[in-house]
Amino acid sequence: MDPAGHDDEYDLVLVGGGLQNGLVALRALHGDPMCRIAVVEAGASLGGNHTWCVHAGDIPERAQSWFDPLIVMRWPAYDVLFPGQERTLSSQYAYVSSEHFARVVTDLLTQRAQCSLFLGQRAVAVQAGRVRLADGRELRGRVVVDARGPEPSAFAGQCGYQKFVGQEIELRRPHGVPHPVMMDARCAQLDGYRFFYVLPLSPTRLLIEETRFSLTSTLSVEAGRAEVKAYAARFGEIASIVREEIGVLPMPWAMALPESHTDRYWVAGYRGGFFHPATGYSLPVAVRFAESLCNHLQHGDASALPRFLHEHRSQATFALHLNRLLFTGFAETDMWGVLARFYRLSEPLIERFYALSSTTADRLRILGGRPPRGFSLVRALSAALRAA
Repeated sequence: MDPAGHDDEYDLVLVGGGLQNGLVALRALHGDPMCRIAVVEAGASLGGNHTWCVHAGDIPERAQSWFDPLIVMRWPAYDVLFPGQERTLSSQYAYVSSEHFARVVTDLLTQRAQCSLFLGQRAVAVQAGRVRLADGRELRGRVVVDARGPEPSAFAGQCGYQKFVGQEIELRRPHGVPHPVMMDARCAQLDGYRFFYVLPLSPTRLLIEETRFSLTSTLSVEAGRAEVKAYAARFGEIASIVREEIGVLPMPWAMALPESHTDRYWVAGYRGGFFHPATGYSLPVAVRFAESLCNHLQHGDASALPRFLHEHRSQATFALHLNRLLFTGFAETDMWGVLARFYRLSEPLIERFYALSSTTADRLRILGGRPPRGFSLVRALSAALRAA
């Protein structure tokens, strides 16, 4: 839907139609079915081309009623595989596809006469209370949320990268994979920490991603495709490639964490620093931001946003520290040992870490004890001096 005509005024003007603003729209309409919302997206549809997964503990109970319709599949467990170490974790894991996400959010917005969806429209000026589109129209809003994704150079020189090539593969016979494989690091360690990620989407369909935690952002798509094809061969003959997804996500060890915003303007999502620096997961934080913003706007909870900001800053600061240790303290061939050690810890601790809700005791347990093999304090200090 692409409304034409005069300038309009809304309760929320959401710039960027990705995960963060889609969740804000869902939560706002769940709390107030008459909420006036405009979503501005430069692409032809919402959601982009993504796979979002989440652990059961990542979603607060109060958000499940409006978030659960986005879930396509759930599994009761997942595996992690390292050289000489295999473990099945009995933590529920869920999958949200960008295609289903786009359908749910688009249908909800287009069913509400007071809401507008501006697809194929670029915002050229975004500020508190107003957004100007490339065609000259101006949208006014009680609150503007800018979630157009990270600036390409936002973390330059102070981050590693999570880069991946993933393909949904249809096999000619059932693959027999019962639940996701979060990390299979039983492979050559090249260009950082390297592993395969596997989601069983049907008895004959797998999403397989070749992923690297690397100091370089260069991604060889052709090489990634070849690695995925070779890995997939263990499950049987490939009938077709259904979909491909590629990405390069920042894993910073230093960044400007969100402190405060005006009541009328928020920079959110990856652009605003609302993601898990050590995993790249953005969904849990995006849900909490949506909850906190709407509790503030619709229920007058003045403490919701400050409380959310304080907690996120504390958790993200710890994750940034871990990234610095991983990317500057270990040689590329030794990085896998850090993750292997982490996955020997207790399941509740691992769940809290992914949810960005680690306790003080969790942090001490993660950092305590003998460092993983290959840690070099000299290497870490040298990297710090080079960055200074």
